[in-house]
Amino acid sequence: MANGKIEAYLGFCIKAGKISLGSGAISTLRGGVYLIIADGTAAKNSKRLALKFKNRFNCPLLICGQGFENAVNRAGCKIAAVRDENLAKAILQTNDGNYELYCGGSNF
Repeated sequence: MANGKIEAYLGFCIKAGKISLGSGAISTLRGGVYLIIADGTAAKNSKRLALKFKNRFNCPLLICGQGFENAVNRAGCKIAAVRDENLAKAILQTNDGNYELYCGGSNF
């Protein structure tokens, strides 16, 4: 796992059981999602799903530049949903060059 603050917060989410990894797990959620995190290297379909989840749960979308699979310690994982409000706020307030907030447009 990398030494960044966001990766540490993701580790806290995993230990607390407050994160859903993968589009299948996220699609079963009914609410209580405060942040969607997507890998910037994901396929077009995964990116479309990340945008769909962002709109469905009305929450921010954070895009990881590289190393997302290592951050969540799950090979092949391209999407995650943070289900803890305080950890989501902490992740969003952390300024990390590897992550950027999605504000719309076609750059994702």
